[in-house]
Amino acid sequence: MQRTRELMLPMKVWDGPVRLFHWGIVLLVITSFVTQYEGWMQLHFLSGYTILAALLFRLVWGFVGSDTARFGRFLKSPVAAVRYLGRMGRREPDTVVGHNPAGGWMVLVLLLLLAVQVGTGLFSNDDVNARGPLALRVGKAMSDEFSYWHAVNFWLVATAITLHVAVVGAYAVLKGQNLVRPMVTGKKRLPGRTPAPRLRSPLLAGAIFVVAAGLVWVALRLLA
Repeated sequence: MQRTRELMLPMKVWDGPVRLFHWGIVLLVITSFVTQYEGWMQLHFLSGYTILAALLFRLVWGFVGSDTARFGRFLKSPVAAVRYLGRMGRREPDTVVGHNPAGGWMVLVLLLLLAVQVGTGLFSNDDVNARGPLALRVGKAMSDEFSYWHAVNFWLVATAITLHVAVVGAYAVLKGQNLVRPMVTGKKRLPGRTPAPRLRSPLLAGAIFVVAAGLVWVALRLLA
């Protein structure tokens, strides 16, 4: 007897704040690279401060935000991630409401690498005329150490981003799953019986980001 194909319906799974954070980080990382390369250090610092505020927002949103944004919802065991990757060659519809088990770990790795990049940048110097706002607080030798790791970690960030883009491409080719469109529109086509995730108010997200940006500004004013 032929099985009836399950009805797939569009469902809102990604809230606006998560999508804005995702694409905003893309633009900010590109901005940070270009401004460093061109020597536009004031813009480079501003980009870094914005990334720091965005990371603080994402940390809080990972606990109080929409269901699909919460770390406790999308971080599965490493075993589950490996098993999921083992099905990479299987062409099948995407029925995961938010991040899949492997994607959840990639998100965590990227967030941690970006945090290290911003953190080391605060204490770095370029041996010419630019230095992070906290460089003088640790002395030249320690600042040079932070500068070294700032440079090394940049390549780790670039490698992780390249891997992320490659995996997204592999999902499209091997599994027939478009992971980019949902991060643009916020919607996925999921089985009709799938419970819809709870999405929190964008006003709450905006308030959290304003507080995060304010904390970054105050901290830099007090410590620099």
